[in-house]
Amino acid sequence: MKQEPKGFLALVLHAHLPYVRHPEHEAFLEEDWLFEAITETYIPLIEVFSGLVRDGVPFRITMSLTPPLAGMLSDPLLQERYVRHIEKLIDLAEKEIERTRWMPEFHPQAQRYLEMFREARRIFVEEYDRNLVAAFRRFQDLGVLEVITCGATHGFLPLMLGNRNLWRGQVATAVRDYERHFGRRPQGIWLPECGYEPSVEEVLSEAGLRHFIIDTHGVMFASPRPRYGVYAPLITRSGVAAFGRDLDSSKQVWSANEGYPGDYNYREFYRDVGWDLEYEYVRPYLHGDGQRSNLGIKYYRITGPGNHKAPYSFERATETAASHAGNFMFNREKQVEHLQGLLQRQPIIVAPYDAELFGHWWYEGPQFLDFLLRKIAHDQQTLATTTLSEYLDRFPVNQIGTPTISSWGYKGFAEVWLDGPNDWIYRHLHAAGERMIALATAAKQGEFGSDGLRWRALRQAAREFLLAQSSDWAFIMKTGTMVPYAVARTREHITNFTKLYEDIRANTIDEWWLGEIEHKNNIFPEIDPLVWAE
Repeated sequence: MKQEPKGFLALVLHAHLPYVRHPEHEAFLEEDWLFEAITETYIPLIEVFSGLVRDGVPFRITMSLTPPLAGMLSDPLLQERYVRHIEKLIDLAEKEIERTRWMPEFHPQAQRYLEMFREARRIFVEEYDRNLVAAFRRFQDLGVLEVITCGATHGFLPLMLGNRNLWRGQVATAVRDYERHFGRRPQGIWLPECGYEPSVEEVLSEAGLRHFIIDTHGVMFASPRPRYGVYAPLITRSGVAAFGRDLDSSKQVWSANEGYPGDYNYREFYRDVGWDLEYEYVRPYLHGDGQRSNLGIKYYRITGPGNHKAPYSFERATETAASHAGNFMFNREKQVEHLQGLLQRQPIIVAPYDAELFGHWWYEGPQFLDFLLRKIAHDQQTLATTTLSEYLDRFPVNQIGTPTISSWGYKGFAEVWLDGPNDWIYRHLHAAGERMIALATAAKQGEFGSDGLRWRALRQAAREFLLAQSSDWAFIMKTGTMVPYAVARTREHITNFTKLYEDIRANTIDEWWLGEIEHKNNIFPEIDPLVWAE
């Protein structure tokens, strides 16, 4: 008979990508962000969850599926392009089987890649009819997964000047879109970039949300100071619970110096056949511009510092992942035992990570999760996994307070999203926000009557405004990767919004042009622009 656990572990995976969809091009490089994540993260996670369910392993995980990602996963154009993408990888992997036939250090891994790609295509096309949202909805309906939402386009809330109408636009649109995909309302939200400022929770409460996630210092510096720290939810004045990130469990996975993914036995991310092999051999699998890029087939392990890389051993990496899973569980057991004695209650350890870490950046990450969840279920009785909503159901009485303004990322107070390379965007976003509120308020007061074209333009204006608010563009500008694309996307959506605003005001809408951008930027088909109204 299994005893009552001394505490709980809440694994939270944040699955998000910016909305990238370019029907005006036959193929577009940045769409590969989605395709790589499908092959290397989302399908491997689905396989892990499926195996645990099949084997009757009790487990719980919380996972965000952001509206841009859900929109892309359910988009027929991108679904068709993913099938084309994975079939090219299958073709390349078949050639790799032949190329490495007399190379015993590489051939077994080439075979695994072929099996991996074929299985990815089977799961995507045959098992889930090209829509992976259905997979995550299935696991939620089975009760093993809690899917939470996020801001509509991952807009960074603390830099919206405390304007509740702008917060409401992000939150209410996300909740409405979640219902469309999952047939129920979400109970929780991952605040974009864990960005919080006081009063945000009031808008969350309006939307019917029960909980959100913030970084450690958002809870630890709350007012009043919380008795249980981040090891119990903090109930805000609106009744919405804030869950704080546990630093110890995060450091074991995230830390560049001591985190598991840097182990020398694990696969080296930066050695890819797209760069390593002869150009003419890989050219058919590159994009139209012919520039080399990662293709997803990698044969080397991290090995150590420096350029020398030894061949990858799947068996050795698997043993390492199992060892790390055991180590992680052991540390959480000791942590729970200590906290339970100290706090005199069953603590919750909230361990949030970007989902794309598991599989894409850390190839063995899904294996680690599989080992971890099986070990927790069968090898100990100190702790149990839980979702955030289940913990609130189990422990409805908690500490009360108001978190402090915070974010995750460098220094923890929004510096990543407001810095020299990206600060220029905010005067445009703030001006567009005032205009969006003015348009929505005018429509609410009846100025547009039953003019269908103006209402179409207003809905598209809301889409363009939301897409311009995506925190991904500011993040990319700060980190220095793909900066021209991030700048172009920001300018495109602000320019589209400004033209729509002026055309709506003057009642001079170009219906052909409107149809073009509706086709291109078609996120949120059920968008309600009135949520921005005063």
